[in-house]
Amino acid sequence: MMPTLMIRLGHLPEGCDRSVTVQSGDTCDKISAAHSVSTYQLAAVNSKIIDSGCDNLAIGEVICLGIKDHDCKDTHVLKSGETCHSVADAAGIPEKTLLANNPNVGSDCSSIYPGEVLCTAKKVYVKAT
Repeated sequence: MMPTLMIRLGHLPEGCDRSVTVQSGDTCDKISAAHSVSTYQLAAVNSKIIDSGCDNLAIGEVICLGIKDHDCKDTHVLKSGETCHSVADAAGIPEKTLLANNPNVGSDCSSIYPGEVLCTAKKVYVKAT
């Protein structure tokens, strides 16, 4: 069965600073890597459109990449064998800043995987909850 072209007309979040149209074959990690946006940020700013597993991207759908003044554009695509500590060291930032900007990785950094895109900014963009 051929995949169906599905276009959803979602609303971009208020203050969306940049956006992209989903193409065939896109994944959240692929979009994140291509547009310098962390996997966490992409999911967070599109939480009303994209499910938590990012399994429902729709071809032709416009999604937000970042919110004005809360848009981390300093990113790193994880490679096999890298750790939060090694990524933070390479970026010249404290590991606590890396963890603050990427809360999806867990406080012990146990939820990282190759291909995931992390925010490596010196500034903390994610508000504490």
